[in-house]
Amino acid sequence: MKQFLKFLVVWISQNLSIPFWMVGHVHLSVNTYQDLHEIIASVGMNLIVAIGFIINYKQNGKSN
Repeated sequence: MKQFLKFLVVWISQNLSIPFWMVGHVHLSVNTYQDLHEIIASVGMNLIVAIGFIINYKQNGKSN
């Protein structure tokens, strides 16, 4: 199960990072963050992407 969760986080970070950041950037330029739910969701999505990049780097960065 732990390996699957690592795979899932890496997959999300590689395939959804650009949509997360584009939606977040557009959302930041249009709205002000007044709702705590929006702030938590934005931080959570960016943390998932960052963690996935770190896991992927640790797995594949050492082979080069």
